[in-house]
Amino acid sequence: MLLIRSLAFNLVFYVNLIVQMILWTPYYFLSPRHRAWFVPKFWSRTSMWLYDKIAGTKSEITGQENLPEGSFILAPKHQSFWDAIAFFPFLQDPIYILKRELTWIPFFGWYILKMRMIPVDRGSRSKALKAVVAATRQELARNPRQLIIYPEGTRRAPGDEPAYKYGIVELYTQLGIPVVPVAHVAGLYWPRRKFLRYPGTIKARFLPPIPAGLGKEEFMERLIGETEAACDQLLVEASQAPNPPPLPPMAEKRLRELAPIPQPEPPPDR
Repeated sequence: MLLIRSLAFNLVFYVNLIVQMILWTPYYFLSPRHRAWFVPKFWSRTSMWLYDKIAGTKSEITGQENLPEGSFILAPKHQSFWDAIAFFPFLQDPIYILKRELTWIPFFGWYILKMRMIPVDRGSRSKALKAVVAATRQELARNPRQLIIYPEGTRRAPGDEPAYKYGIVELYTQLGIPVVPVAHVAGLYWPRRKFLRYPGTIKARFLPPIPAGLGKEEFMERLIGETEAACDQLLVEASQAPNPPPLPPMAEKRLRELAPIPQPEPPPDR
């Protein structure tokens, strides 16, 4: 059943994407941008609904009270395609930083350009980062927006050692806006580079914002410490669920590290 439900969901997921992209095209491109956001947000919600009904995986996202008004940076863990689509319905006007090649894809690329995302060229990281900062600052000057950036860059398996990149520090410092870390272990249920979709409940949490104006080292220490502590808690909860997903080796290793050290039994009373 796991194989059948996974195959069915993967098929319906992409069919849903293509069909909605075509059907919504007139409304999307003729509407003002703030109204057109309804389309991708509706697609995200229907995708999560299909994920629940077909694969048996619910999505439980909490902490919305921690999202500030106006502009901020959303900094989720990146473990799965799930975290690329699950969060933007909660944001008023999100921005993604993405590879320029994605804008060349028919329909999909046009949808991206409509929402004024920030495409970057592959090449020098320092040049790309400067371009991203300049483009983001320009967008924030026009309207309050929420920049979604994955601090570790590429997807990593649950339990992996943290590997945060410097780019998030530079954006935080240059833009002068708060950062909201996001903790989850979605990679247990929607693993990277696999088509299996394990049933259960993906729990994700918007953490309290890190205020603007901190020093670079203090900011990075808080971002890593608070995000990883919350992810550890969610990993423990997932492992103790009634029907836990299979744990990758790094997740098992991390759980052993988090296990309390057994205390010696007190001597019996005489």
